[in-house]
Amino acid sequence: MALSNSLILLLSSCVLFFVLSVARKELALDANEDEAYHFHTLQQSSFLPSSICEPSTVGVKESASLEVVHKHGPCSKLRVKPPSTVEEILTHDQSRVDSIKAKLAINTGKKDTLGSKTTLPAKSGSTIGSGNYIVTVGLGTPKKDLSLIFDTGSDLTWTQCQPCARSCYSQQEPIFAPSTSTTYTNISCTSTYCSDLTAATGNTPGCSSSTCVYGIQYGDQSFSVGFFGKEKLTLTSKDVIDDFYFGCGQNNQGLFGGAAGLIGLGRAKLSIVSQTATKYGKVFSYCLPSRASYTGYLTFGSGGGGSNVKYTPLSTSQGTSFYGLDLLGMSAGGTKLAISSTVFQTSGMIIDSGTVITRLPPTAYSVLRQTFRAQMTKYPLTKALSILDTCYDLSNFTTIVIPKMVFFWGGNTNVEIAPQGILYPNGIQQVCLAFAPNGDDSDIGIFGNVQQKTLAVVYDVPGGKVGFAPGGCA
Repeated sequence: MALSNSLILLLSSCVLFFVLSVARKELALDANEDEAYHFHTLQQSSFLPSSICEPSTVGVKESASLEVVHKHGPCSKLRVKPPSTVEEILTHDQSRVDSIKAKLAINTGKKDTLGSKTTLPAKSGSTIGSGNYIVTVGLGTPKKDLSLIFDTGSDLTWTQCQPCARSCYSQQEPIFAPSTSTTYTNISCTSTYCSDLTAATGNTPGCSSSTCVYGIQYGDQSFSVGFFGKEKLTLTSKDVIDDFYFGCGQNNQGLFGGAAGLIGLGRAKLSIVSQTATKYGKVFSYCLPSRASYTGYLTFGSGGGGSNVKYTPLSTSQGTSFYGLDLLGMSAGGTKLAISSTVFQTSGMIIDSGTVITRLPPTAYSVLRQTFRAQMTKYPLTKALSILDTCYDLSNFTTIVIPKMVFFWGGNTNVEIAPQGILYPNGIQQVCLAFAPNGDDSDIGIFGNVQQKTLAVVYDVPGGKVGFAPGGCA
């Protein structure tokens, strides 16, 4: 029997409705899958500080591993002063960046835009506040525990020493007294190790009663001057380094937040990496925790980072002091940013454990900011925070969806940034994009410690490469 035209029309409409319904569901599923794949969903509580120390259960537990803690977090022993404001942290972070640029100008012979080379800070310096991470080591015999800032942008390890002939700032632990150690020795002015101080500090060493004298100044005008000595350094009960060369500071001033000094993880001959080369092979790794209430690690020797490490070649274009990397591009929310690779080639980039906020060429940053803002339109913008110009008030949201970010490094190495490395909070009413532009496209880019959070970062100096692995610590 032939179907009437009206019945055919009704059936066609039903089929069309069914097809459209299925299509809508598939599109909705695709959109949800796309959001899950290219975006993070975070709880508002993840931006709030915690007052309870929660040691990480994730990470490398090798014999030569030290626990890494936030200098002013609840896991830190340093209680000399309250945490600095975020504005102060970012101000001193900029001082460090300026110091790195100045040091590179000296090392590479590039035009210096900061002033006369004779008056420049010798080395990239420590920053204050929660941007720093510390480890505790033992020095001397019997050993005295000291909390030191660890810094891939510095070479010389130093601590304050009694009798503090000129000045010592306030630190948490008792100041090291070399006179009470049976293994301390001063280094003579004629020693080749004394001569190595020039490369490690950027300053020519002095001489006092035949004892070598070092001097080092940082980007925020902090400094340490004192005798150059050697001593027994204890990392763990099974990892002891005899004849470790370090600075024994007699005149020290600066904003070190109660830490006893600094441990240098740079590439010069006097860095701890070079001094322990026969034991650990110039290989080390670390993981910076996602929150100030968590802990990470610093491990010397191979084996750190696990088996899923992706390596990118070390770049030699930034001299031999810093760890240079080749950044090729970035993506946000699944969108590859329209930035020419020549922009990154012009600036170059280093990875630095002491710089807080990643610095990008302004051309690259403007594209990142535009893309990020377009993907965050549901959240209200608020006032800028120091060097951070893209900030949101998230106080009315219980969950926040933010775009995932990926860095494309040389060697076909793509590294996803943890969600804690994308936004930098100053309370829930001011949560900012954790990237900042340099003043010029020719200024060195810096991959900072906020973006390194939770990554296992492996430095293989002999292999000429730096590796990244996700989930290194919580």
